[in-house]
Amino acid sequence: MSAFIQRQDHLSETLNENRFVAARLNEVADLLDQQCASLFRVRAYREAAHYVADLAQPLQSIMERASPDAFPNVAAPVAKAIVELHETGNLNLIDRLRGNNGPEKLFQTIPLIGRRLAKSIHSQLNIDTLEALEKATMDGRLLALKGVGERRVNAISHALTEILSRRRPTLHKALEKQPSVVDIFEIDRAYRAAIDQMPTLSSRRIHASGSLNLPILHTERNKWHLTAIFSNTPAAQNFQRTRDWVVVYFEQEKRVQGQCTVVTEHRGPLKGKRVIRGREAACDAFYPCEAESR
Repeated sequence: MSAFIQRQDHLSETLNENRFVAARLNEVADLLDQQCASLFRVRAYREAAHYVADLAQPLQSIMERASPDAFPNVAAPVAKAIVELHETGNLNLIDRLRGNNGPEKLFQTIPLIGRRLAKSIHSQLNIDTLEALEKATMDGRLLALKGVGERRVNAISHALTEILSRRRPTLHKALEKQPSVVDIFEIDRAYRAAIDQMPTLSSRRIHASGSLNLPILHTERNKWHLTAIFSNTPAAQNFQRTRDWVVVYFEQEKRVQGQCTVVTEHRGPLKGKRVIRGREAACDAFYPCEAESR
C-alpha cells in the first residue's frame, strides 16, 4: 500500500472520531431538549456538534495544541465534554441524562479499575466523579477497600493525574466559584415542590420505592445552568433517602462543571433543615439571615 493511501486511511480513521464526538454532542442536545432544559443550553451542544462534524482536521491534531482556546467557538462546559469524549470515549453527562449507572462506567475507563472495583468505589465510598476518586487515592479511602493494595492505588492515582491535568488545568481556581447557597436552596425547593409536573428519566438502577422514573429539573439562576434530580445511589437507598437527597449539577460559561447534594440534616444544630453537603458552615450562616429577612 502506498504512503499516500496509508495517510488517507489514517485521516479517514481519525475523522471518524470527529463524527463520533459530534453524534454524542447531538445526543446530549436531544436529551436536554426532551427534559425541557433551556434553549440556550440545548443550542450550545447542537452547535458544537455541527462545529466538530464540519472540522476539516481530526480532533487529535487540535488536542495536541493543549491550549484553552483550542475550541474558540465552543462554550467552556461543552469544550470540556469534547475533551472527555476524546480522552475516554465516554461522557458522564450522557449517562446521567439517560439515567444510566454513569459513574461506574466512568471509573472503568481508568486502568486497573474493573467492574467490581468501580461498583465498590461508587457504592461504598459514595463517589461519582474522577475528581472525588482522585481525592480518595490521597486520603486512604481507596486503599481501605477490600482487595486494593498500595501499588494499585499508586497506579490509579498516576492515571488520574495524567487525565485530570489535561482536562482541567485551572480546576482549583474554577471551583472557588460555585452557585450561592441561596441559588442551591431555591432549586432544591422548586424541585421538591413540583416533582409531579416534571419530565422524568428512567434509571437503570432499581429505585428503593420500586419506581424507575426519576423527575428531573433543568433551570437557570444567576447565569448558572442547574440540574436537579433525586439521588438514587446505593447509599441513598441504604439510608432510605431516595426522596430526600437531591443532587444539583451546575455549570457556567468559562467555569468547570460541578455538583453538590442537598439533604435533610438529622443531627446537630441544623437538625430538620436542608443542608448542602460540604457547605455546612455557609448553611449555618444562611438560616439566621433568612429568618431576619422575613
